[in-house]
Amino acid sequence: MKPTLVILAAGMASRYGSMKQVQSFGPSGETIIDYSIYDAIRAGFGKVVFIIRSQFAEQFKSLFEPKLSGRIETAYVFQEMDSYTNGYASPADRTKPWGTAHAVLCAKEAVEGPFAVINADDFYSREAFENAAAFLTTQCSEQQYAIVGYELSGTLSEHGTVNRGVCTLDAKGHLATITERINIAKNGGEVVCDDGLLPRTLPLTTSVSMNFWCFSPSFFSYTQAQFAAFLQEHGQALKSEFFIPLVADQFIKEGGTVAVVPTRSHWFGVTYKEDAPQVALRLQQLIESGEYPRSLWS
Repeated sequence: MKPTLVILAAGMASRYGSMKQVQSFGPSGETIIDYSIYDAIRAGFGKVVFIIRSQFAEQFKSLFEPKLSGRIETAYVFQEMDSYTNGYASPADRTKPWGTAHAVLCAKEAVEGPFAVINADDFYSREAFENAAAFLTTQCSEQQYAIVGYELSGTLSEHGTVNRGVCTLDAKGHLATITERINIAKNGGEVVCDDGLLPRTLPLTTSVSMNFWCFSPSFFSYTQAQFAAFLQEHGQALKSEFFIPLVADQFIKEGGTVAVVPTRSHWFGVTYKEDAPQVALRLQQLIESGEYPRSLWS
């Protein structure tokens, strides 16, 4: 079975200020999602699942179906406040869904085999998809998941803070812990996390997750149980979020293995509007080097 690509595109993009998931960056109007799907098809993925908000469904379908029809199977699922909450009474004034692990859980009915998860607004590169596909087809199991690892130095924005899953590895090179660190930015020659946790400064070579994960379908039942526990403990906090790293950390504590799939690739993305020109420039450079055609889908 070919692996499935699950794309997290339900975020409100509050820091960016617009719906960046469908903004054009390529010379023929391509979004970052287009480049991810193009790389996934080349790497052997057989299906793409978009996790979106229901109010954006027609916009997404009208944008992607004409391009992808006949090239890869597609599905659309919605992350809503009450998805997979089993009737849990959330705070009346909470307006946002429950975070990235909850978003993936919403894809449960659309995914059958091994699958990868990525962000809609991050560029990961061809090699990262090839390495992920190789893991998913040869090593992924109920007891072994994976992340694609990037160096922190290559994942920062010049225009504001970012959030990253900071990884530590065990003696075998597997993931030992992953901690969601927020408000990360360069400060002179240092990388500083202004989130109240220690250590406050991080080496530039720190391994981080850019939310490129590889899972077996067992992830869904495992995550659903963890989500129920999360709601009981944190569900009344207005800004609590159920992140994928929280699930991965618990999975490791309970005896599972999360491999680290290496990549030499450079990540880039659009956390802020000011990042957009640099993204367009870097894509143009990749096109000029022959990595991508000027028009992906023509």
